[in-house]
Amino acid sequence: MSFVLNNYQQISLFDSLGFLSERKQKILDKSWAKPFSDHIFSNIDERLFAPLYSGKKNSRPNAPVNVIVGALILKEFNGLTDEEILEECEFDFRYQYALHTTSYENQPLSDRTFSRFRERVTAYELVTGKDLIHDCMVSLAENMRKYMDIAPTVRQMDSMMIESNIRQMGRLELLYTCLANLVREIARDGQAELIEGLDGYSDPNNRNRVIYHDQSTPQNEKIQKVINDAVSLLPKCRDEYGQTEEYQLLQRAIDEQTKKDGKGGRVPKNKGDGMAPDILQNPSDPDATYRSKAGKSHKGYCANFIEAVDEKGSVIVDYQYDVNTRSDASFIKEYLENAEVSEETSTLITDGAYAGEEASRLAADKNMDLLTTGLLGRKPKEILGQFDLDESGRRISSCPAGDVPKSSSYIKQTDTIRVSFHRHQCEGCPYQSQCNPNIKKRTASLLIPLRSRRRILESVEFMDEETRTLISRIRNGVETVPSILRNKYAADKMPVRGKLKTKQFFGFKVAALNFSKLMRFTQGKLKCRSFEPA
Repeated sequence: MSFVLNNYQQISLFDSLGFLSERKQKILDKSWAKPFSDHIFSNIDERLFAPLYSGKKNSRPNAPVNVIVGALILKEFNGLTDEEILEECEFDFRYQYALHTTSYENQPLSDRTFSRFRERVTAYELVTGKDLIHDCMVSLAENMRKYMDIAPTVRQMDSMMIESNIRQMGRLELLYTCLANLVREIARDGQAELIEGLDGYSDPNNRNRVIYHDQSTPQNEKIQKVINDAVSLLPKCRDEYGQTEEYQLLQRAIDEQTKKDGKGGRVPKNKGDGMAPDILQNPSDPDATYRSKAGKSHKGYCANFIEAVDEKGSVIVDYQYDVNTRSDASFIKEYLENAEVSEETSTLITDGAYAGEEASRLAADKNMDLLTTGLLGRKPKEILGQFDLDESGRRISSCPAGDVPKSSSYIKQTDTIRVSFHRHQCEGCPYQSQCNPNIKKRTASLLIPLRSRRRILESVEFMDEETRTLISRIRNGVETVPSILRNKYAADKMPVRGKLKTKQFFGFKVAALNFSKLMRFTQGKLKCRSFEPA
């Protein structure tokens, strides 16, 4: 299939758009179709997706990429399925107007267009590591930001858990399911000799009998039997099925859920053996990982997004997507490393989970101020931020009262400075209760943890009241994004599984959310209340 750009600008003489009544034209102009046509569809860069198709000109041309991408954004915007968006494109004139297909006698979409397109994008990322959907959505976001005249100098960052569309499994169910999947695969190939004695696993009704209905057999005995059956099967079918997904998932489950018993067999792991967060949660989604956050268990993925904001409104200008075991600190590090140096000083507002010396250094290299609105763990003493360092950054030059210390030494192992003053310097000092030094016979000493000092200086807690209030209000605004993505755009109920596939859907959901902001802007409704007087 060859790549051909969609020449959507050409409108036929008999285009149905020219036959609309004045009343219908007014209704169309007030609908979502017009801003989508003007500001989304027209800015979709088809050339990004050229590598997905053949360069030969004598083969069948591809379906218009901008129509596919535009339809997938509208699908998320209106909460439709693939089948429903296809029907809407055929019968709803608003979709045809938004996608510039009013001149088509038959819409250039079929029941397999979307799935095939997503498969091509996934395969391309597996080979190259390049996410074309992300590049396209970020490009659209930047065009929206410029049209909405939102300054790029203030950005806020936050993350959210994305639940995988899988069922929670216990150890018995997980091992049984993996073994049954491999047995059924072998049975379909007619290799009965390999699964002799394991016929029950190919019976779909046997699963519930073993896992739930059989109350006479202890749970640990049922688990051990499944383990023994799996351990006996794996070596017999390694040569023929070792490269299949079913074999690899069963082998992974056995490796992660069991241990050697010292007699050549395997037994279930116990609590003392520990379980890694990236162990297999469900064979339906091998990429999903486990994480406990804020007292809740999560199985799936994590998304990190960056939103540009000013008094005119906000728009998500970038996003990241990975397994949920990834930390906020690694997300901000990746973002800052890939960011371009700002011509004018910009501000990145985050919560305390993103704070760190490396993040602050990377932000400074890109001409950014990193402001955190919270602190990790126990709150450090604010007085630490008032101790001045010398040029080396490893010695205290003066205390909050302006006194020069008697001595100062850096402890590399703990990234701490031990500073000592004469006793008379600390006795009667107005800051003594805050510093709480260890006063001895002639000296007074204390430890200055440099990491805690940096966290204080990076935090808005150290700013003046007016600035702290504004930054906190801006930061609170980004908290609405995860809620909208979950409740309106069903981010936790995606109809696909796997990191690459769910990441595609998430990208279109981000674009749909940005388009809703664009619509409100064109209607004069989008204003950022964080910048309004309290």
